[in-house]
Amino acid sequence: MASVNKAILIGHVGKDPEIRTTTNGDTVSSFSLATNSGYGDNKTTDWHNVIFFGKTADFIKDYVKRGSQLYVEGRIANRNYVDKNGVKKYVTEIKGYSVQALQRADANERDSSPTLENDDSIPF
Repeated sequence: MASVNKAILIGHVGKDPEIRTTTNGDTVSSFSLATNSGYGDNKTTDWHNVIFFGKTADFIKDYVKRGSQLYVEGRIANRNYVDKNGVKKYVTEIKGYSVQALQRADANERDSSPTLENDDSIPF
């Protein structure tokens, strides 16, 4: 039987992305993305942990900051780790494979930034 694990989010970046480099030199970018649902007094905000790797993470490093509105596609992943105090922590995150900047944080109009999927070359 087939299965599907796909997340599509449109939201705003909560704080500037955290950029790291792995031991083999790959770039990793992680950030929180806020999505809203409902309206008026019933409006709620959900926060999603999003992570990108490789050239897509480089794109994020160069073009995304707090307040940017993004369209993100990825898969939902669960992982756990032991923190520095020896406590086991569980994390749910979106492992992104496609991102498009819909609006930059410093722009009042829609941005024409390209979409970047997987490890395609950056189309600039």
